[in-house]
Amino acid sequence: MTTQLAKKLAIALFMALMAGGLVACDDQGPAEEAGENIDDAAEDAGESMEELGEDMEEAAEN
Repeated sequence: MTTQLAKKLAIALFMALMAGGLVACDDQGPAEEAGENIDDAAEDAGESMEELGEDMEEAAEN
C-alpha cells in the first residue's frame, strides 16, 4: 500500500467517524456525551493514522 493511499484511507475513515459522531450529537444528555466521546476517539484515530502514514513515507524514503 502506498503512503498516499494510506493517507487517503485514513482521511476517509476519519471523515466517516466524524459524520457518525455528528449524528449521535443530536440527542441530549448521555447520548450527547457519548457522541462527543466518539468524536474525540475518531479524531485521535485519524491523527494516529496520519502519523502512521507519515512514518511509512519517511521509512520508504530512507
